[in-house]
Amino acid sequence: MEKSIKVHVKDVLQKLYNVDPDDLNIEIEKTREGFEGDFTLVVFPFLKYSKKTPEQTAKEIGAYLRSKMPEIASYNVIKGFLNLVMTQEYWIDELNYLIYTDFSFFKNSGKNIMIEFSSPNTNKPLHLGHIRNNLLGDSISRLIAETGNNVIKVNLINDRGIHICKSMLAWQKWKKDLNPENTGKKGDKLVGDFYVLFENEYKKQIQELIDQGLTKEEAENAPLMQEAREMLRKWESNDPEIMKIWEIMNSWVYAGFAKTYSDLGITFDKVYYESQTYLLGKEIVEKGLEKGIFYREADNSVWIDLSNEGLDKKLLLRSDGTTVYMTQDLGTAVQRFQEFNPDLIIYVVGNEQEYHFKVLKKILEKLYPEYADRIFHLSYGMVELPEGKMKSREGKVVDADDLIEEMIQTATEIANENGKVNNLPEKEKSRILKIIALGALKYYILKVDPKKQIVFNPAESIDFAGNTGPFIQYTHARICSILRKADEMKIKFKGKINSETEIVTKEINLISLLSEYESVLVKAAKNFDPGSIANYVYNLAKEFNQYYHDYTILKEQDPKVLQLRLMLCKQIAATIQKSMNLLGIEVPEVM
Repeated sequence: MEKSIKVHVKDVLQKLYNVDPDDLNIEIEKTREGFEGDFTLVVFPFLKYSKKTPEQTAKEIGAYLRSKMPEIASYNVIKGFLNLVMTQEYWIDELNYLIYTDFSFFKNSGKNIMIEFSSPNTNKPLHLGHIRNNLLGDSISRLIAETGNNVIKVNLINDRGIHICKSMLAWQKWKKDLNPENTGKKGDKLVGDFYVLFENEYKKQIQELIDQGLTKEEAENAPLMQEAREMLRKWESNDPEIMKIWEIMNSWVYAGFAKTYSDLGITFDKVYYESQTYLLGKEIVEKGLEKGIFYREADNSVWIDLSNEGLDKKLLLRSDGTTVYMTQDLGTAVQRFQEFNPDLIIYVVGNEQEYHFKVLKKILEKLYPEYADRIFHLSYGMVELPEGKMKSREGKVVDADDLIEEMIQTATEIANENGKVNNLPEKEKSRILKIIALGALKYYILKVDPKKQIVFNPAESIDFAGNTGPFIQYTHARICSILRKADEMKIKFKGKINSETEIVTKEINLISLLSEYESVLVKAAKNFDPGSIANYVYNLAKEFNQYYHDYTILKEQDPKVLQLRLMLCKQIAATIQKSMNLLGIEVPEVM
């Protein structure tokens, strides 16, 4: 309808004011709440052509549109805004169209998009920060795929480097008798304990050296850190003993990761490992040295100087020849372009790495200019708890597994208090409580603009009222209950709705919201913003609940109105399910 209105507006402006249609910028908006109308045309841009007041211009355009478009029942003018009121028949036709149109608007029409997300280190379990990363990456993948693009979801596991050696060294020195089997701990959590142990012992050594008269900088080169660096050097030299420890401990971590990913409903099309890509990164550094893009310092370390381009000097190889994150990311990027030739690689990585990706892009511009414009850093804000920031080195983090378990426990307590699922068999009750818990977690995180920081409050997220996942899930279950009862009552409501059926304002509001789904989806995918979908589906659920409170459905006596209301319910349920699925959230039919 917006496109149709724009076509007719161009026509009227050309006829009335002799305007070249190509020069026009036509804005059609949804009429603001509190004003009569469904669509609003902003007429201010046309005053330079009409040479008339905003009111006169709007009235002339309104009269023309009314004469050419039978869908327009009336119009009104408020200053420079032309508000168009659509006919009852138009809205019923729109609902019929939505009911009998496939949701897949963009089949096989897009690009080849690779999305990297998760990217955990194998020295600790996934935590709350990783949860936001995973949920964003997964939801954005769904949005981009839904708009017709081929999506390749990839995970780059940071399975090598000094942080991994810290965990390995702590296990080798102090805890070699421990493993997941004899401790009963998930492997990723056990390895995370070793990382914290190393950091605690390292801090003690630093303090002892400072007490002996060394500066803080000198003390940071403590024997324990020297041992970790030596272990990394041995790893890069394929030392058999070190490689064996690395393989054992990583296997524990991968098993732990797999369980967490499964609980979150996260999957990948391909998993990359830094241990397999860093060598290609080294080759690229050598190539850059030959071209004079990189330079070698006296201590044998390799750098690039980007100070003339608004950045700084960046290390690519340490003096002992070991690699850094930038080296590995260069190798991984080149490998992906050669392997998949994506139109775009989206890196879902926290905002603390913005500088890193600026440097990566600059280096690619110099070495592989054909790739540089095809990478994009999707930066997002950190997640904090009400009590403050998490710190992995001190063990002050909320493990993803613990959080999921806490969410399920909270959902159980709240559901038991309000009796939401008390009548269900125990097995079904457990299944639905997990769906509610994960829905609460995912929705609370995804409804926020990715760029903004989040303070995550588990109890607030699982409220059954307000802008929460459980509220929307409960709305869907309520509609499913209505449809089940209609079926039990043998009410037939299939087929097209009669265009002469009486329709109320709240039903028009709901149909209008339903018709916005496609444009909201396109905008959310374009902006990589799941929050647009979250807030859209919340508004739809909220509007339905107000409608449900004000109007009867199953007790409606007019069969045509009853059919309209049941078909409307069915379409709302389908749209809620589709929208929530884009957020990776299930919606139960019973709650």
